[in-house]
Amino acid sequence: MAEIISAFDLVALQEVNRNLSGLKRLMRVLGRDWDYIATDTTEGVGGNQERMAFVFNKKKIRFANIAGEVVLPRTEDQFSRTPFVASFQAGWFKFSLCTVHIFFGADSGEKLQRRVREISKIAEFFKKRQDKEKGDYILLGDFNIVNDEHPTMEALTDHGFTLPKELIGAFTNLRDDKQYDQIALRVKNKMLEIDNAGVFDFEDSVFTDTDEDFEAYRGAFPLERTDGKSEAELRKYYVSKWRTFQMSDHKPMWVELKVDFTNDYLNSLRPEEEPLASLDN
Repeated sequence: MAEIISAFDLVALQEVNRNLSGLKRLMRVLGRDWDYIATDTTEGVGGNQERMAFVFNKKKIRFANIAGEVVLPRTEDQFSRTPFVASFQAGWFKFSLCTVHIFFGADSGEKLQRRVREISKIAEFFKKRQDKEKGDYILLGDFNIVNDEHPTMEALTDHGFTLPKELIGAFTNLRDDKQYDQIALRVKNKMLEIDNAGVFDFEDSVFTDTDEDFEAYRGAFPLERTDGKSEAELRKYYVSKWRTFQMSDHKPMWVELKVDFTNDYLNSLRPEEEPLASLDN
């Protein structure tokens, strides 16, 4: 996990445990150039005692000293898991990054409507914030989006957030049949460019669905999960359960931004050339 994170500069993590020992171990592996900011745990059944965190390379990213959890006005229903927003600067680009883990439930009925409402509320919140403060916002995380033509996606894009074209329709669960996660931008800085984006399939490199990896890791399965199980049952447990707790049940989604605006900025300071005079012979 540390090797994957080290390939990037700023990473948003969801479902961080109340016990921070795992995160602190990750930070020790990453080294002294890395730091993190984490929320308190979200209480209640919907919150599942989860934290959210930002992990960042201090050589590339500067924390701009503003962070908080998004709380709606008293008259509105609150989020099951409170979104976490923090301000950063990378190169010339100053921005606010918000990580979310939207309510999950059935794909129909009231639970679906609650999911849509939460996505719409957080997108609307930052639309209003941007109208007031003229800042740049990136909203990302586990939206539990059904697909790119579903009301769960419309709730995000209807408020002016745009998606990198490489991420539209991208599957992010291990079965490659769900589009739960997304990175959405609401940016007014016209100099910002998206260089690339994608989903990293760690299954190609670690905890692969191969006989070799299955045999290598089966000795680490907890006894209560393996006692009396057939080979087929053990294989299913490895693929669908065990490896998700070692890494994740979602694949990391990423975006690469061009944040060096030096040339554009310097060109903007140049005076316009005087028009050539028209000479009559």
